[in-house]
Amino acid sequence: MTTLPIAANPLQPLIDAFDWVLVGFHDTVGLSWGMSIIALTVVVRTLLIPLTLKQFKSMQSLQRLAPEIKALQEKYKDDKQRQQQEMMKFYQENKVNPFGSCLPLVLQMPVFFSLFYMLRKDLKIDICGPEAVIAAKAHEVGKTITTIGCQEVKPGSATFGFIPDLTFHATGGVLIVLLILYVGSQLLSSVLMSVTADRNQRFIMIALPFVFVPFIQSFPAGLLVYWITTNLWTVGQQYLIRRSAGMPVRGAPATAGAPAGAAAAVAEPKPKPEKRGKKDKDAPAAAENGKGKGKESAAVTPRGTPPPPPRQRKKKKTGRRR
Repeated sequence: MTTLPIAANPLQPLIDAFDWVLVGFHDTVGLSWGMSIIALTVVVRTLLIPLTLKQFKSMQSLQRLAPEIKALQEKYKDDKQRQQQEMMKFYQENKVNPFGSCLPLVLQMPVFFSLFYMLRKDLKIDICGPEAVIAAKAHEVGKTITTIGCQEVKPGSATFGFIPDLTFHATGGVLIVLLILYVGSQLLSSVLMSVTADRNQRFIMIALPFVFVPFIQSFPAGLLVYWITTNLWTVGQQYLIRRSAGMPVRGAPATAGAPAGAAAAVAEPKPKPEKRGKKDKDAPAAAENGKGKGKESAAVTPRGTPPPPPRQRKKKKTGRRR
């Protein structure tokens, strides 16, 4: 009976490439393993900058079309199927991608999974290897090479800051701090990236961090370091792009990037009508008799306010009978 060969990991080329980069940062540059993971994150996000700028233009289009999208949703609010059809037709006609804010996250998934597998074995061998030593220690404690951490093999070899072992899942207070940093940074980046007018899509983007929490608790701590770093990069990158493009950051007055007429309406308040006293009420009558002409008449009537109709003078009764 012949045995079928075990299928190779399709992400192995990426795993080998990222492992080579991390080892280079550690051995050649002299960074710690934790800082090497952060440096790898910076490299990946730098390579994605052209695509990020392209997606940002799509986000600007969504912001510009937000009133029309809202009107379309209101028009077909009683027919959800028709609403979705009209929305997709509207997006195609205006050449915008409503899921543009999700693309950076989707493109980073291969990096995320590659780093996950790398921390479970390949990078673990680089940090506390060789593989035979790790396998022997794992056999002693009833574990495998993928389920044992470097702290049990070579204590202190995978420490980074308050994290005792980058290759093993965090526990206790370390896990709580990492989860708070992850959820906070993910929420902030989601708020900046989600500019679509669809409430359901915004809700999904905000809910994702809480959905991932039960799963990432068992991930190696180094993977959370990567995720938190990429979230903070997204926050800083979006802030700089918005500032350079003249777009308002969420929470700021929406005057930047608005049409000229709208900006002028916001900047210049409407003139308030002035209260008229007794002298002002008699001004039209004086103008009729030729006494309120020239500068005096112009001073009485506020700029942009039409003058009131002239008052007719009543004839005085003399008491004589005809």
